[in-house]
Amino acid sequence: MSQEAMAETLGISRSKLNAHENGHTVNPPVEDLIRISEFFKISIDSLLKIEMAKLGELKLRELEAGNDVYTAGKNIRVLAITVNKDNKENIEYVPVKARAGYRSSYNDPEFIADLPKYSFPGLSPNATYRMFPTVGDSMLPIPAGSDLITSYVQDWSGIRAGTLCVVILNGEQDFVFKKVSFQKDGTLLLESLNEAYAPYTVQVSDVLEIWQFERFISKDIPDRATDLDELKMMIADIKKTLGK
Repeated sequence: MSQEAMAETLGISRSKLNAHENGHTVNPPVEDLIRISEFFKISIDSLLKIEMAKLGELKLRELEAGNDVYTAGKNIRVLAITVNKDNKENIEYVPVKARAGYRSSYNDPEFIADLPKYSFPGLSPNATYRMFPTVGDSMLPIPAGSDLITSYVQDWSGIRAGTLCVVILNGEQDFVFKKVSFQKDGTLLLESLNEAYAPYTVQVSDVLEIWQFERFISKDIPDRATDLDELKMMIADIKKTLGK
């Protein structure tokens, strides 16, 4: 965008914008800061306290997606929750029939309030939990029809490579259960537990929420790996080694 067009959009003179861009304005007027903040969807704190040129690719992609990086990599998102009579958070359960609606209503308090609610022992009181059902065989060896108990991830940049998570996507897939790794180009690598499914990448801007796997509930006992399954895994490992 040209300096002239930018100045016109912000409603200031080109010379004034040039002074702002080159650091020649000691105390930029509050009105100018507000205009710039609203245009780029970046908080005034970030504009004044963060040197944008030093941000990595992941942080810049978060900025492009409209997420503020002033909170040290944490995406600013609204998390709707419910509490019980003792003011303790419930574990909301997202049944299969609610999967499609969750993507558009995950931050809607009324939608969350209508979900079934549970509580389980042994979970940390310092986290927010949600339960999701498994669908299909991409989550094997966890049996299909199991329920995953997950904890809310506020700071995505802190996820360790290969962490099992439920990822809520803003696309054709509503949510997936994968091993999550951040890559240097700012994308997320998603790998299935079932090696029959190839890994793939998604843009950070396509992710709505990430919930880290804690445990699963199932009435079925996971099948022991057969000799054929072990052979398939060995062949897959050999392919990876040859690829490298």
